[in-house]
Amino acid sequence: MDRVIVALENRFCYCWGRLIITAALIPLMLVAAGVCRSVPATPTLSPTGIVLSPLSSGEFPIAVWLQEPSLAKRYAAAGINLYVGLWQGPTDQQLSDLKAAGMPVICEQNAIGLQHLSDPTIVGWMQIDEPDNAQPIPGQPNSYGPCVPPSSLLDRYNAMRTADPTRPVYLGLGQGVANDDWYGRGNGTSLDDYKTYVKGGDILSYDVYPMAGLHDVNKLWFVAKGLDRFKGWSNGTKTMWEAIECTDIGGEGGPTPDQVRSEIWMVLVHGATGIVYFVHQFKPTEDDNELLDNPTMLAAVTSINQELHQLSPVLLSPTVTDGATVKSSNDQAPIDILVKHHNDSIYILAAGMRNGAATGTFIVKGVPLSATADVIGEGRSIPVHDSQFTDNFTAYGTHTYRIH
Repeated sequence: MDRVIVALENRFCYCWGRLIITAALIPLMLVAAGVCRSVPATPTLSPTGIVLSPLSSGEFPIAVWLQEPSLAKRYAAAGINLYVGLWQGPTDQQLSDLKAAGMPVICEQNAIGLQHLSDPTIVGWMQIDEPDNAQPIPGQPNSYGPCVPPSSLLDRYNAMRTADPTRPVYLGLGQGVANDDWYGRGNGTSLDDYKTYVKGGDILSYDVYPMAGLHDVNKLWFVAKGLDRFKGWSNGTKTMWEAIECTDIGGEGGPTPDQVRSEIWMVLVHGATGIVYFVHQFKPTEDDNELLDNPTMLAAVTSINQELHQLSPVLLSPTVTDGATVKSSNDQAPIDILVKHHNDSIYILAAGMRNGAATGTFIVKGVPLSATADVIGEGRSIPVHDSQFTDNFTAYGTHTYRIH
């Protein structure tokens, strides 16, 4: 995840050279030695074969980044259904604890992980974290070298797929995906590198923290900007997730509950089929699970997750690309939408994409001359006449409609 506070986050960085050895050479050695392979729980796929969810239950993935397995039940109570990353793992004990808690995990493909190929607790493998950022130089504190060469990342991906072709590979990139002013990518890099980087994973994600990292509400929409770039770089052939901030990471302010919701709805509208919460705080005190220690934010995140679980079959259903249009009354505050058809109803997720209020005028295809748009979670309905309805949006406002 993004190195908001570089000195403190070094403990979460990995030396890419070491990882290429442990996750590329060791898997091939184990395969050559005849380590048994087993097919894990089957992921949910789109009609074109893209991984919609690595969870065999078909649930919308709501993950948390790099947490202790002992906290799994508390996260499950908050609606989390997936771990991404295990500190210095996976270990046998970590996997045992997660299995007991019923919490699946995406983890590194180390020697221990490859000994657990028959364990459905492991639903995916994790690539090098933020390979597009300048990498720490071993033995030189606070010193950084170039980013991981895209070709090296692709070699590592191919080795991981050779070792286990049954599970998807998760690739988490840094904020340079969306933030062109990011200085942490190192010298000699360009956006063209991402055309190769995206080939190094089946599930693409990136982290930019507009409030806790950039401290700029006018950049809240950056969480969606990178997803659009992913689509272009990968020709729309990859699963896309997004890292979501929900804590005051560096002690200089973090997102509000409403902003967390706005970030999630913006990424959903722009094609994300999973989210990964970053729940750490590094300053003024270090708290690796700060979300659990913040009752207000925890209640808000739990409520959002409950809504995502209820919408899960809708979110993972095919997108109707021409199912509706929306026109904003404010040219400086566009409104973007995602349209789904499910159980004889039309669902529209809508998000204001800038820091300004607007009224949206919707035109929906395939509805009767007179219909109703229930605004989910808000206790109100809007009449739909001649396939049209209007609604108001606050700055970065979000609404979810069920039209019937």
